[in-house]
Amino acid sequence: MKKPHFLLLFLLLLVVALAACTSSNNTTTDVTKDNAGDSDSNTGKSGGSITVTSVREPDTVDVQRTTWVDDANAHLYEPLVRFDEDGTIVPALAEKYEFSDDGKVIIFTLKEGAAFHSGTPVTAEGVKKSFERFIESAPTSYMVGPLENMVVADELTLELHFSEPFAPFLSNATTAYLAPLDPATIDEHGEDFGNHASSAGILSLKEINRGSSITFEAFNEFILGAPYSANKGAVNFDEVVFRFIADDDTRLLEFKRGNTQVMLSVPPNYIAELEADANTQLARALANGHVYLGMNNKKEVFQDKRVRKAIALAVDRAPIVDYALEGAAQPIYGPLPPTIPGYNQEVEDYAANMYARDLEEAKSLLQEAGYSETNGSGFVMKDGKPLSVDLWVTQEPTMQRIAQILQNQLKEAGIEMTISVQEDATIRAQSPEGVHEMLLWTYGWYDADILHSMFGRGLSTRVHYENDDLISILEKARVTMDHEERMEMYKEAQEILVEEAPWVPLFVRENVTAYRDLEGFKLHPITGNIIWSDISLSK
Repeated sequence: MKKPHFLLLFLLLLVVALAACTSSNNTTTDVTKDNAGDSDSNTGKSGGSITVTSVREPDTVDVQRTTWVDDANAHLYEPLVRFDEDGTIVPALAEKYEFSDDGKVIIFTLKEGAAFHSGTPVTAEGVKKSFERFIESAPTSYMVGPLENMVVADELTLELHFSEPFAPFLSNATTAYLAPLDPATIDEHGEDFGNHASSAGILSLKEINRGSSITFEAFNEFILGAPYSANKGAVNFDEVVFRFIADDDTRLLEFKRGNTQVMLSVPPNYIAELEADANTQLARALANGHVYLGMNNKKEVFQDKRVRKAIALAVDRAPIVDYALEGAAQPIYGPLPPTIPGYNQEVEDYAANMYARDLEEAKSLLQEAGYSETNGSGFVMKDGKPLSVDLWVTQEPTMQRIAQILQNQLKEAGIEMTISVQEDATIRAQSPEGVHEMLLWTYGWYDADILHSMFGRGLSTRVHYENDDLISILEKARVTMDHEERMEMYKEAQEILVEEAPWVPLFVRENVTAYRDLEGFKLHPITGNIIWSDISLSK
């Protein structure tokens, strides 16, 4: 999944930055302890406040007490490692990492001179303390896998000992969930850490106004800039305010009036209007997951593979992308999107060829499955009963439009689909119990191990599909440390999913962000998050 143009983009940005800011230490790629404390390291800082609007307010900024991390709480934290723009895992808070020969030990060497927001130095003992809290009580504690023991070898060296190799750990460690928390703040505030959260990220917490906004400010001692950022130090502004506005029309109005500089998650129906606005620019990044039409494979009707394949063959992704999403998506047929390592173009081409819309083949498969009669409404029947399925969909208008398109498409194949609008929380809570028949849902992650989370034994909580051969491959992939060998396993796993069709992958969304009055704005192509390092307010 290499993207050479990102390297060229980085080099061009670096050349421009060096030419424009030769007097600033921030533009150098040599991050040293000396410039960490240099009061002149931000001589080019323009200052000011940036306002961002988002639909969803985080339940907490304590990433060890939540299952939801996005731009509104992620940048407080600095992970041990991060994804480069081409999907390669590179050091972040860690200077380097290495594996033991048997793959059961990962040794992290931390960067010298790094500090938490409280001023406490980042040490191996502090990282260990943070991991201990995570393991003891975080709802996402499964992300550390079979971690057995942690050994502080010296002030900057931490050894993680696993009972068996756990290949997804590094990908998991790129997220804010596993980013080290400030041990001094943990000691001082305990379970109230979320109101005083401190880590080592590029932004520090300033103020929380529950139900309204969260304000972050520049962490002036930051020295951990990413390889793809020209600026390796603190941000070029004073603060960023995240305002939470659920109503899309209000968000759009505030943005167009210039009261906010960034609008996250632009609804598809606003894209054309914003593209035509001379004061607005749009940044796009593919999501690290896809939206799918899920079938509850516990239900008798879906235990017949011919019915599942008929549904897949009845779907036409083009009108979904073109009309419901205003073109802000990429059709997909295979199990993984291009943004997750493990995506395989051969698998995608194979799936696209197998499930290109074919109504005649869909009807033929249904007839083979015993649906040989048709009622007066044109729906196929078996034993006098029409093939009727119910689809759960969230209250999001875009998802409801997609559901209506799918309803009409399945009708052309003789399948009746009813639509039940449910609250997001209801779907999350009740789909693991298998109450639903079908659902329109999405997933996202940074590692192909997401397939194990979705189809592992006892883990398939949305589509309720288990396959012994598939499970065996996914379990082996988790303990295989050789990257190429592991990717080959995921290719085989994806081929099984394509053949078995327990779900219908539909599209990868484009995360569209609108911005104005800013320079140096861009989104990370893998995570979709804002890259704050090079952003400044326009002069």
